[in-house]
Amino acid sequence: MPDKTASHKEMQRRPPTATEKRISPSLRLTPRLMRRNFSSRAPELSGGKAIILSVPKSGRTWIRTFLYAYFCKRYGREFTLEPEHYGEPGIPRVIFSHDLFEHRTKGDLWDRIRGKYLVPKNELRRAKIILLVRDPRDCFVSLYVQMTRRDPGAPSDFKQKSISDLLRDKEFGICAIVKTMNDWLSEFSGRDDFTIIRYESLREAPAEDFRYLLAILGETMPDMSIFQDALDFSRFDNMQKLEAAGAFDSKILRPGDVRDPESFKVRRGKIGGYREYLSAEDQKYAAEALSKLDSCFGY
Repeated sequence: MPDKTASHKEMQRRPPTATEKRISPSLRLTPRLMRRNFSSRAPELSGGKAIILSVPKSGRTWIRTFLYAYFCKRYGREFTLEPEHYGEPGIPRVIFSHDLFEHRTKGDLWDRIRGKYLVPKNELRRAKIILLVRDPRDCFVSLYVQMTRRDPGAPSDFKQKSISDLLRDKEFGICAIVKTMNDWLSEFSGRDDFTIIRYESLREAPAEDFRYLLAILGETMPDMSIFQDALDFSRFDNMQKLEAAGAFDSKILRPGDVRDPESFKVRRGKIGGYREYLSAEDQKYAAEALSKLDSCFGY
């Protein structure tokens, strides 16, 4: 278990953090990424009090919903996933980004040259870094379902690929997910303001871990009545109902087809659900890929 800091010493159980410095020697030799973002998208990835990085389907929509449900009610504002337009100084700006993963999988060569999907280096130096992680096998399966059932922008040939083929895909497969997680750990390890939050821990004890997340953002003494309301609002079943009803003001929370539960953004969130989708052979391949994931992540 990591050492408890003064601001978080009430926490009895914490996910592994980079301050433990339990990092494979091979990762310390990973060359640093040349981070530059010359695109018009750079301002969208700037100005945050904290930056939450994650591989797609790691649970960031759940975190985002909780945080803004809490802060919007805290300051008497109607819930929104995009509270920046309120201009409320008490609502912290949080940057959510897939960063390296999108850099390697989205856009064209010119996008990568400009660093369109990368969080600018100066922003990473200035803000607190939170790495949200989930078992790469569950991430992959959820990403596969999204790309084949709800994402109209996904390459058409992907919709014709089997889950077994995509599992081994160079850009979107499980090895790419493992590499991205290792690269982030290598880049940010050793920083005192770097925290790893595990999706599985959030599911096990959401109240405890969401309090920890609020503390990172400076809300060390949350209003517990508002906190409980935010917890209830961000429950999976409630988020699914709201998504089906089109109640969210963001396109990220709209189902591909309301008649197809697999096309919802808030789909299942099940831990270990990959076993229902991957064959025994595919599970063996995935396990071999996970053997290259740094043990700090706990998978």
